[in-house]
Amino acid sequence: MRSAKSSTPEQHCLQWHPPGLMAGVDEAGRGPLAGPVVAAAVILDDLRPIAGLADSKKLTAARREALFDEIRAKALCCSIAEASVEEIDRLNILQATLLAMRRAVLGLRLKPVMVLVDGNRLPVLDVPAEAIVKGDALVQAISAASILAKVHRDRWCAQVHGQYPEYGFAGHKGYGTAAHLAALRAHGASPLHRSSFAPVAQLLRRSPA
Repeated sequence: MRSAKSSTPEQHCLQWHPPGLMAGVDEAGRGPLAGPVVAAAVILDDLRPIAGLADSKKLTAARREALFDEIRAKALCCSIAEASVEEIDRLNILQATLLAMRRAVLGLRLKPVMVLVDGNRLPVLDVPAEAIVKGDALVQAISAASILAKVHRDRWCAQVHGQYPEYGFAGHKGYGTAAHLAALRAHGASPLHRSSFAPVAQLLRRSPA
């Protein structure tokens, strides 16, 4: 598996995995213009395999929903955590994502001996960790985490759509689509929008004080 060095000096890429519980970690919602970034951590049960785990982006919404329930039922433990819009704007999206990942790992009922994280950066953890590029397609536990994070965030979008129907969150999931940008121009930014993201920041600069 391809891996990358840690973003923190106290961690490093491990070429071997110690025996014991291994957790997979992934996130959803780094790119959207609104809402929290979500991370999930999953420790799978080898005795209760789950068929069809894959990168959440490769699955249909219905398949993700079905796997979400199966993962929650069969995994040894799992945890979903967020970093808020306020934290994203204060820290930046990368640091907020790493914070959400750290919270997800700390939220696990069981402590893993190894954490495998999708991507090329690692949160600060007190256990060995490895960052794996395209890990959501290579490691089942990371695939499971990607599904939990994606479904959780999509459900958040569906929920806030009822509060702010003018923005169309249920359709674009917060991403900067043409329809979303048009809604921003027409209605301004909501409290859910990330003011540090360029399209929102530009709109706020143009708005009268």
